[in-house]
Amino acid sequence: MRYFLYGLVLAVAPLAAQAADLITKTSAHDVPTTIDRLATAVEGAGAKVFARVDHAAGAQSVQSELRPTQMLMFGNPKLGTPAMQLSQSAGLDLPLRVVVYQTEYGDVLLSYHDPISLSEAHGLPTDANVLVKMAGALDKLTNKAISN
Repeated sequence: MRYFLYGLVLAVAPLAAQAADLITKTSAHDVPTTIDRLATAVEGAGAKVFARVDHAAGAQSVQSELRPTQMLMFGNPKLGTPAMQLSQSAGLDLPLRVVVYQTEYGDVLLSYHDPISLSEAHGLPTDANVLVKMAGALDKLTNKAISN
C-alpha cells in the first residue's frame, strides 16, 4: 500500500504543479470578443499573433459539442529569444498561449500559464528578467482583454 501511495504522489505532483501556475481571470465579454480584444492588445504592444484556434468549431467538425473555447498563440521575439538563449527547450512553451472559454454557468474565463513557470520546466532562473517581463506583459494584455 505504501508503494501505491508513493506512486500516486509521484503521478499527481506534476499535475498539481501545473495547476499552481495556471492564472485564470473572469472576462466581462463573450469568448469571441475577449479573444478579439486580446489579439488587438497583443498587436498594439508590438507582438505577433501566430494562431487563433476555435476548439468549439473543431469539436463541431466531428459532430461533437463544446462550449465556446478559443486559444490565441502569440509572442514577441524581443522576449522569447532571450528566454530561449537561456534554455532552448523553452521553445516548447513559446510562443505564449491564452485560452478563453465559457463555463457551464455562462461565465467567460481566460486562462494561461504563468511565464515564471518556465524557470522550473526549463531550468531558467526564477528571477530571470525576461520571465518577469513576460509575466508583466501577459498580465497587462489579458487585463485589457477582459476589462469593460
